Amino acid sequence: MVIINQKRTWLLQFNPDIKINRMIFSYLNKTVVITGGASGIGKAATLAFAKQGATVHVIELNEASWPAVESELAAFGASATLHTCDVSDQAAVLKVFQQIPRLDVLINNAGVAHVGKLTTTPEADFDRLFRVNVKGVYNCMLAAIPLLQANGGGAILNLSSIAALVGLPDRFAYSMTKGAVLAMTLSAAKDYL
Repeated sequence: MVIINQKRTWLLQFNPDIKINRMIFSYLNKTVVITGGASGIGKAATLAFAKQGATVHVIELNEASWPAVESELAAFGASATLHTCDVSDQAAVLKVFQQIPRLDVLINNAGVAHVGKLTTTPEADFDRLFRVNVKGVYNCMLAAIPLLQANGGGAILNLSSIAALVGLPDRFAYSMTKGAVLAMTLSAAKDYL
């Protein structure tokens, strides 16, 4: 998918004669939930989906980063709804999803990084990474799947990392959590596709 998107972008940049029907990429009347949607990859997704007409709900713990996103959205006449929530708190996540009447796309992007080997990773850090990076994805999928089923389907994008496949040096806990996200995604896809 990424390769196709990169190729499409390259073709548009270097061959202006190619016409693409923008409606193919429209998310008008679609609802998208993005965790960690106020910075980095999540912010880029928030802006991209809002530009394509989606109703965007952002689940974000860091409220301080939201005003900058709001002003960028306003610059092109779009908006998104912020839900301040810790994705590792299942009750809070379920409460947020109860406020969203329908769902087409969930992007599980919220996560934390950590530097450390197995023997240098304190248990508190290990637990925090597991709660946010693994349990957070689980909580959001648990809340989203009934909404997606009620809507007749949709998509869940769980962001992982190359660390899931190769295990990065000095990134023990981070690599473990990203491997868990990959395994959860594969298992859930087999159960719900």
